[in-house]
Amino acid sequence: MKKNLLLKSLAFALIFSFSFATGLFSDGKKAVDTKPAEGKVLMMATTTSTDNTGLLDYLKPYFEKDTGIEWRWVAVGTGKALQMGQNCDVDVLLVHDPEAEAKFIKGGFGKNRTQIMYNDFVIVGPESDPAKIKGKNVKRAMKAIMDGKAVFTSRGDKSGTHMLEQRLWKDAAKSVPEKETWYMSTGQGMIETIKIAAEKNGYTITDRGTFIKYDASFKGQKGLVILVEGDKKLFNQYSVIEVNPKKCGNAKNDLAKIYIKWLKSKKTQKLIADFKLEGKQLFTPNAK
Repeated sequence: MKKNLLLKSLAFALIFSFSFATGLFSDGKKAVDTKPAEGKVLMMATTTSTDNTGLLDYLKPYFEKDTGIEWRWVAVGTGKALQMGQNCDVDVLLVHDPEAEAKFIKGGFGKNRTQIMYNDFVIVGPESDPAKIKGKNVKRAMKAIMDGKAVFTSRGDKSGTHMLEQRLWKDAAKSVPEKETWYMSTGQGMIETIKIAAEKNGYTITDRGTFIKYDASFKGQKGLVILVEGDKKLFNQYSVIEVNPKKCGNAKNDLAKIYIKWLKSKKTQKLIADFKLEGKQLFTPNAK
């Protein structure tokens, strides 16, 4: 008798626990858990501009609610992000250096590169514009900075922005003026590099989104201004790449595929288009 009573009590306890967990004891409505599922964690390496602008923090709650996957990232230059992928430290990459990305994929470290969004690069400098570059095309502007020995700050960190800058110098002057006294390699991220250029009354190249973020921080005070823009050489494509599970057995490729599908969706592309700062759009969606 006692044994049967004990069994009945245990059975009731299990039924109660199950009912509570599934939400049957929640005012007639099934409980909905919007928190990421335990154990499902997507690790991403990305460029600093997607983080500095606030885009990732803006998208994070939407992704986690829609997929139940926790999304974590490390924001570094594109060169370092690709290296993290090669080292099998992450599952997916969001970067903006097409040439380096192609080499990464050719080496077998990544696959399924997918375009997600773009903005553009701009050359910024003091409003006084000592090198007189305003309105020039990129090639002439870079040459004017060099001829005038005006201060130029470079990220110097193998980021997508740094690699573009090096290509622009080689196009304008055949080589990068790294040994010139007016050329400063900061080894810093984009925001810090812009700040150093401002302190030195110099020039630098930045993606537009990060510059909008920098400019907004001044709240009407004088800082650097955009002097060169609109050149087709300044186009800035952002793409996402799966880390190849054949090279990295620990890569969570299933989560990476879910993430990419989510980024390409009409809903997320609209979220990216709607992301603005000071009323200005920072990125333009172009998923393919």
